[in-house]
Amino acid sequence: MWRARSAILALAVLAAGALPASAGGVTWIVKGGGFGHGVGMSAYGAYGYGLHGAGYRQILGHYYRGIRLTEMRRAPLVRVLLATSAGDVSFTRATVACRRRLEPSRAYTARRRGSSVRLFSSSGKLVARCGDRLHAEGTSLIRIGGVGAYRGALEAIPSGSALNLVNVLTVDNYVRGSLPAELPHAWPMATLQAFAVAQRSIALSTDVGGEGYDLYSDTRTQIYEGVAAESDRTDRAVAATRNQVATYGGAIAQTTYFSSSGGRTESGFLGAPDVPYLQSVPDPYDYYSPQHRWSFRFSQVEMNARLGAYVPGALRDIRVTKRGESPRIDYAKLVGTRGAATIRGDTLSAALGLYDRWAYFTKLR
Repeated sequence: MWRARSAILALAVLAAGALPASAGGVTWIVKGGGFGHGVGMSAYGAYGYGLHGAGYRQILGHYYRGIRLTEMRRAPLVRVLLATSAGDVSFTRATVACRRRLEPSRAYTARRRGSSVRLFSSSGKLVARCGDRLHAEGTSLIRIGGVGAYRGALEAIPSGSALNLVNVLTVDNYVRGSLPAELPHAWPMATLQAFAVAQRSIALSTDVGGEGYDLYSDTRTQIYEGVAAESDRTDRAVAATRNQVATYGGAIAQTTYFSSSGGRTESGFLGAPDVPYLQSVPDPYDYYSPQHRWSFRFSQVEMNARLGAYVPGALRDIRVTKRGESPRIDYAKLVGTRGAATIRGDTLSAALGLYDRWAYFTKLR
């Protein structure tokens, strides 16, 4: 997923990314809009809706067509990979681990032994043989040396030659540590509440199939930073939407989100099956985004260098052959001095370092 507070600083990045053209040569002008994959809820659009008085239900209903908000009876557990450690792992604030009572003020160590894990005291004394994983819980949180403080439980699970450090906690506590890592906590409360529901839904509809975990703690799933990220306003947004998820057809929806739409979202991901609730919608408040409109300049030499792996010979032309329901490029033809090749829009934008595949090309001499 996408991290909004980083995007607020992206105007400086834009200035750095607009490359000067070579004097007297060919200049390529690329103009576009948006930042991210364009599917689902745009953060800056939701910011605008919240600023103009929309409630979180209205915001979610706009970006995810046909979904329902469902309140679960309890908050299910999620399992988040925090880190992978090649050595011992120390932790404090635990009251029980491997079925042994611990002193929360003392430090303990998880140590791998073959395919099993053992628990040691800070003095090196063996406390327990834990089997195929160490499971440690505290009264409120656990501090993991070199990693951070987290609510819920810590599990240390052998994986390859290392230990996977996994945080097991309720989905509501997970969102408490993720929402302020993805959005500025000062944004409108309705926007924060909409994202709390979206994040909860993403967490419960995602399974990355890891060894002992379902979610990553980075942008492969959603940014999750634990207790260090929590804030009063985002905690209130999580509490106000407690246990609520977006559902479609009785199943929890994959409520994907991103930074900026350029003015219109896209219908689903390129090459993926159609998802009924992820349809293209207008995004009237995206103009709040610093990436609502952007432009880049490239020299011919730079274009050849960036697209050399995709075009036969030197680049002569870029012809867009298919766009999505927004102006995002689905496919384009790269015409070179030794032939032509088709390229996906997301591959093209990544190769050029663009912020989105909503792009138009002009070649000047």
